[in-house]
Formats: sequence, C-alpha cells, structure tokens
Amino acid sequence: MGTKFIFFTGGVLSSVGKGVAAASIGRLLKSRGFKVTIQKLDPYLNIDPGTLSPYQHGEVYVLDDGSEADLDLGHYERFCDLRLKKTSTVSSGQVYEEVLSRERRGDYLGGTIQVIPHITGEIKRRVYLLGETSGADIVLIEVGGTVGDIEGQPFLEAIREMRNELPRKDSAFVHCTWLPYLRATAELKTKPTQHSVRELRSIGIMPDMILPRSDHPVDYEIRQKIARFCDVPVEAVVPMVTADMLYEIPLDLEDSHVADILLARLGLEARHEPKLDGWRWMINELKKDRPVAKVALVGKYVELQDAYLSVREALKHAGLFCDLDIEIDWVSSADLPEDIVDERLAGADAIIVPGGFGTRGIDGKMFAARYAREHQVPFLGICLGMQVMALEFARNVMGMKDATSAEFDSKAINPLVDYMPEMKSQERLGGTMRLGLFDIDLAEGSLAEQCYLTRHIAERHRHRYEINDAYREQLEAHGLKVTGQSPEGDLIEILELEGHPYMIGTQFHPEFLSRPNRPHPLFVGLLQAINERRGLPTEKLKFGFEN
Repeated sequence: MGTKFIFFTGGVLSSVGKGVAAASIGRLLKSRGFKVTIQKLDPYLNIDPGTLSPYQHGEVYVLDDGSEADLDLGHYERFCDLRLKKTSTVSSGQVYEEVLSRERRGDYLGGTIQVIPHITGEIKRRVYLLGETSGADIVLIEVGGTVGDIEGQPFLEAIREMRNELPRKDSAFVHCTWLPYLRATAELKTKPTQHSVRELRSIGIMPDMILPRSDHPVDYEIRQKIARFCDVPVEAVVPMVTADMLYEIPLDLEDSHVADILLARLGLEARHEPKLDGWRWMINELKKDRPVAKVALVGKYVELQDAYLSVREALKHAGLFCDLDIEIDWVSSADLPEDIVDERLAGADAIIVPGGFGTRGIDGKMFAARYAREHQVPFLGICLGMQVMALEFARNVMGMKDATSAEFDSKAINPLVDYMPEMKSQERLGGTMRLGLFDIDLAEGSLAEQCYLTRHIAERHRHRYEINDAYREQLEAHGLKVTGQSPEGDLIEILELEGHPYMIGTQFHPEFLSRPNRPHPLFVGLLQAINERRGLPTEKLKFGFEN
C-alpha cells in the first residue's frame, strides 16, 4: 500500500479547529491499526514561530530535534502519542528561503523563479518527503489559515496539484468551517460555509468531507442543506459542536463514523476494531466529581491562555492521574505588586511560574516564588520560572541583593543567570537557543529521582540563559540543591529547595512531553504534594489504557 494523504483546509474564519480535528482523526485512524503522522503548513513568512510573540500564535512548541513549531504540533503529539520532527512543520518562510537559496547558488540554471512551479514544487516536495521518511500509512496535512487568504494560495495550489498527481484513492480533503448563530432568528446560517466551499472549488479542490464547527447543536436539516449546496454526501457533513473538553472530540467524531468514511474514500479497511476503550475510560474519569485543586499559574501572557497551552494540558493529565480536578487561576505577573501577593495567592494549592522572555512581570514572578517558599506551597518553576526561583532565593536568603540575570542587565556584577557560553556570540534571535531533547542526570535520593523513578532522563529545552555554574556552591550551601545536570556536569538542569515539600525548578520544559495516558512525572509530583498537604491519599490512579 502506498502512502495516503488527508488534507485539512479551513474556511470562514481562522482558529476554527482544524488542528484538533486533524489530531482527533489521527487518533481514530491509529486506533484502527494504521501508522499515522501529521504535518502543519503555515502560510506566514516567519521561518518558524520562535520569534513571534505568544500573543500572536500562542505558545511556541518544541520538538525533539529542536524545531520550533506551532501549538497545533502539541495537539498532534498529545492526541496521537507521536514524537514529531522538523519535517512536520513547514512555513512559507522556510519554503521561500529554500527556493531563494537555490536561486542564489544557480541551481535553476538561469530560469525565471516563479510561485508556480518553484514555490508550489518545494511545498509538494516537503509533503512527499514526510510520507517517504516517516513510514506512515496515512499522512494528515493541515493547511493553516483560511481559503481566500492571499498568503495561503501557494499551499492550496500545491495540494490541488497533488490531488491530480496521486492515484484517485490516495488523497482525501476535509474542509473545516464555522456555522454562525444568528440570535435574532435563533438559527444557524450555512451561507458562509457555502461561500467557503465555492471558493475552494473555484481553485480546483473538491472537499470529500465538511466539518462545520458550531457552539449550538446542528440538526439533520442543516447538514442536508450543506450537503446539497456543497456537493458532498450528507453522511460526510459531520458537525463539530463545541465540546466541554478537547479530549471528547475524537469520540464525537467516532460516533459520526468519520474514520470509516475517510478510509472508504482512501480505499482502505480498518485492520482491526477501533481500540478506543481506554480513551472512553479517560473521558468518563475526567467527568467524575473529584476534589478540586487550585493551581495559580503566574505568567506574563495569561490574557491569552493558549500561550501556556501545554502547561494547561499537562496539569489535566496529572490531575487525572492524582484524582484531582484542576482549576487554574490565571495570575498576571505584571499585575502582582508585592503588597497584594499574600492576598492574591492565599487560595492557591500550588503555584507554577512558566517560561517566558523579557523583564516585564519579573518582579511578580519573584514575589510568587517567595510566597511559595515562605508558605511551603508546592511550586514548579519552568525555564525562566526556575531562574526566577533562584534569583529570589539569592536575594532574600543568601543576601545577594544585586543578583540578577544577564537578560535583564548585561553589565550585572552578580549574573546569577547568564548567557550560555555558546550564545554570547549569536547575533540572530531565530533558532539560536538551546533547542530540543537533551540528556539529564539526576542526583541520587533527590525528589526529582523519586518522581521519575530513574536517574537518567531526556527533556526538551528552549533557552539561551542558564543558572551560572560559578554560584552552584553558594546556592547549595544555603539549601538550594542542584539535583539535575547535563551529563558533562556543566549545565544546571534542576534545582530543589531543601526542606520544602515540593519546590522544584527545571531549565527544560516538562510540559512538552506530557501525554493523556502518560502524565509528566514532575506535574504528577506537584499534585501529589497537594494531596499530601491536605492529608489525602497520594496513590496514583491506575490508568485504564495504553497507546
């Protein structure tokens, strides 16, 4: 069997749920015995989202090989339990950079470089390459943006050409749209979907399935109307009604036989009955009433919760494991002056300070770390969060009032947090950090070792500053222990506060490797510390499924 391709396009408006739809369908296909992989085609001209503000695109997700990617890659990995590579993330910037580099080298032998066939050809090359190198039976490709966007036209043209190049049964097209609700007449309107599909068909792409998103139930009459005007079978018009939780969506789509419809379009039969009992078990467990744990997430981008999407999901995974219902209190570190910290954080069962860049909101993060230290509140500091934890400790416990980071003061006398040596000569921002999966050794008997149940781990990183190793002895002498380091011993990876029930800082991003069926050990440890503080049982819930 040759590789099959399923393309996902969007219409009416962006953020309509293409990524979650692709991830959910990937889960359903995998449950039937197929090996799947997923790719995101992003029309923006940035090489990757690494230099974008989180307010623009949410969090920057990092893969094992160090690729910085759109947050949808996180959905793909979590839903399908995948470990993706750089071939799964493609932007217009990457495509144009490659084509222009070839032109400068003279690879085109004096030919005129055009969007068609050169740009579209490079897009197709990258899609085909993923199919060839991944060994997947089915490749799912999400095209970012919406039909009609100028910047997305080369991608749509490329997948249109692929439809003609591939055998008839080797490709399928899924179009995701939005059904607006007109309150004045209490009805859903299908006209935007009709126009979107007409636009798609005008460029030569005929959708095989339409997934209309809605905040309201979609009845059969609406589906029939969409089918009639958009020339698809009514059973292939599958509403995606807004769910209470993202992880319900695969089961909603399963109830509509989405995977079976697409497999029939691709000329395939399921290799075995869908193995979704574990997923159903998870949803049932998540819907049960459980003790509520309030976790204060103190960050500078909390107005857009997608900036911390993986942290939010990692807490959900660990909550299921520890039999807790997680309520996140989104605390803006920029609006957390010292005089209100005690009152603002008084109700928190645990505190997380996630990663970030820049000086805005740093004081609020340090106040939060101090509150956690002084009040024995379970605390997890991630990347910048660990650096803040160390700075607060140095200033208020070690008496090093001028301790700071080279990120905040390049001429600091006491740069407790400093540039990594190899970063000092870097002049560019994009792709120049310490990125990707790196090995870490844990100290014997440490809290980190108790969480991981091993002394050798590997985690994903995204940073260019580190705790200055010159201050290691001083930190440890006062009780802030280095319990994780690079195998060479020169990079501090984990800090733990001695005598505290759970105060851990990590230079890496543990949230990127958390999965619904395999919650991250450090998030589990954080929530277990809440249970211990409450005098509740700390046994982990026996999981009812594996991937």
